[in-house]
Amino acid sequence: MALVWCRVVLAALTLLSAACAPIPPPSLTWSDCGDGFQCTRLQVPLDHANPAADRISISVIRLPATGDRIGSLFINPGGPGTSGIDYTRAAPAIFPQSLRSRFDIVGFDPRGVGQSTPIKCLPDAELAAFIAMDSTPDTPAERAKLERASKDLARACQRRSGTLLPHVSTTEAARDMDLLRAALGEEKLTYLGKSYGTYLGATYAHLFPARVRAMVLDGAIDPTLSRERLNLDQAIAFETAYAEYAKTCPRSTTCPFTNEESAQSTLHTLLKKTDTTPLTSEQTRPVPESLTTLGVLASLYDRTTWPILSESLTQAQSGDGTLLLTSADNLVGRNEDGTYTNQTESGLAITCADTPHPTPDKLSQAASESTTSAPNFGPYIMWSTLPCAYWPPPKTPPPTPKAPGTPPLLVIGTTRDPATPYSWSQSLTDHLKSATLLTYEGDGHTAYSNGSTCIDNQVNRYLTTLTTPPPGTRC
Repeated sequence: MALVWCRVVLAALTLLSAACAPIPPPSLTWSDCGDGFQCTRLQVPLDHANPAADRISISVIRLPATGDRIGSLFINPGGPGTSGIDYTRAAPAIFPQSLRSRFDIVGFDPRGVGQSTPIKCLPDAELAAFIAMDSTPDTPAERAKLERASKDLARACQRRSGTLLPHVSTTEAARDMDLLRAALGEEKLTYLGKSYGTYLGATYAHLFPARVRAMVLDGAIDPTLSRERLNLDQAIAFETAYAEYAKTCPRSTTCPFTNEESAQSTLHTLLKKTDTTPLTSEQTRPVPESLTTLGVLASLYDRTTWPILSESLTQAQSGDGTLLLTSADNLVGRNEDGTYTNQTESGLAITCADTPHPTPDKLSQAASESTTSAPNFGPYIMWSTLPCAYWPPPKTPPPTPKAPGTPPLLVIGTTRDPATPYSWSQSLTDHLKSATLLTYEGDGHTAYSNGSTCIDNQVNRYLTTLTTPPPGTRC
């Protein structure tokens, strides 16, 4: 399972942009969909280079502004593969009333995701088996099994979603977002994207710099890095997050560890043990190393879930993986009835469409080398994108966003972000010609609406007044 989520000749981009320019703004018909929200569907070209041919559907939702309206605030929660519809449903808890009074909050499921025309690859039982399989091969036989399963997944995606599969890149999603902007009658885009959503936003700004009003990119992806480097950096960031958890946990009365060293050795031993002997669970499903790893990773995304991690590791030491399994299921989009959202499959499809992938041999070498700097998580995260090795190559090499000509943009980086390392936000700020970096000194994945009044105030002021914080601002 890919946990997270890119270069083109300028002339080629220019030609493609010209080819897409004549598409007229589509019309939207809104309907009430409960709790003050309105929903609609946007018809967009399957292939933006051939807009007169087949079309697909994008699911859209909005929460109308309640006061002196500025315009629409487009939001994306990341992934790739995470539902923007579900994220927008939580808008009353994410955005203050002062912001909701000024903006319609607009979310959408990107092409291939959720309620939009979806990518679908495997039946639920087969997807469950793929997620649970040994994803850190230690022998030639284990590697061969993982390669066969990854190849079968890629073939299943081609078989069930072959028409859509070549057209789920971030570049195409950014063009969909521009059609939605036009359909809403917005002259310029106001946008807040988190995690992968920063890459979507930066790509939009690169393609349509004159159509940007304001853009917040929180927990940035570095678009200049190779797939191996992205995987390694993320694994190291999760190691850093676990180290911080291990250091602070013993201060709590509910912590199962007496010191940091005990927390580290317990995790290492647990992962090694579950590689051969799965934990049991109340769900009567075994919890092997892959699901144990996912359960730990899921609990590191947010500092508020560290107590759950403590309880999970306490259970695991007695052979019970119930809480780890619950956390893993939440991370991969498994429902209580055993069905899955398509976030794992669509996220993988978008990742494969965006980034050239190393061969299995190069990936194997990178996984082995990753144990030096990321001994707990390196091999698992490195191997997680193996199916991309059997994917069709990216249809159009994606751009490295530079976005010259945009108004001031705001990038936010968290110093101990476990999923999008702080260095990625620094790098994206350097590449975007008009970006300012706002730093959050803390833990957790992304910063806005995650407990920092300082960050929230800076973002809310920027979105409403277009005033960026002074360079070097730290919260």
